[in-house]
Amino acid sequence: MADDLSKYDRMIGYVRQGIHYAERIPEAVIALLLRVGIAGVFWNSGLTKLAFGAGGAGDDPFTQFGRVLSFDWRISETTFFLFEHEYAVPLLPSHWMAYAGTTFELLCPVFLVLGLFTRLAVLPLLGMTIVIQTFVYPELWLTHAFWAGALLYLLARGAGALSLDTLLARRFLR
Repeated sequence: MADDLSKYDRMIGYVRQGIHYAERIPEAVIALLLRVGIAGVFWNSGLTKLAFGAGGAGDDPFTQFGRVLSFDWRISETTFFLFEHEYAVPLLPSHWMAYAGTTFELLCPVFLVLGLFTRLAVLPLLGMTIVIQTFVYPELWLTHAFWAGALLYLLARGAGALSLDTLLARRFLR
């Protein structure tokens, strides 16, 4: 019996030690991972809405970013079709939604990765998540809950210490 108790005490000690280490993970690291992760979701979605010139978008994020900046692309006809037929939202013109959605999916992730205007960049993505959940793919609620959780964390807590927001705040808001 005493031997069982000592095993139990050791196990509780390991759990407490694990919790202690987990609580020491810097919030800046958590915020950075959330920013990069959710930015990747929306960036990749934005890329699917574009038709690129010769060579396509590229495979790695740096090539993709360069191709987007080159403006050697246009919003694809498939995107307009999907916004008209599959992604249709009541009371909002599908053509306008295709442009707005694509723009937000390509601009906001850049701001998130940089940690620049983070709370502002989160708002359109959170709005898109709510619209997608409500009108487009309600059966994917679990995926959208993860997106909303990451976005709400960033809205509530900000970009964290590893961000341009923090750098600018330290510089200009003394």
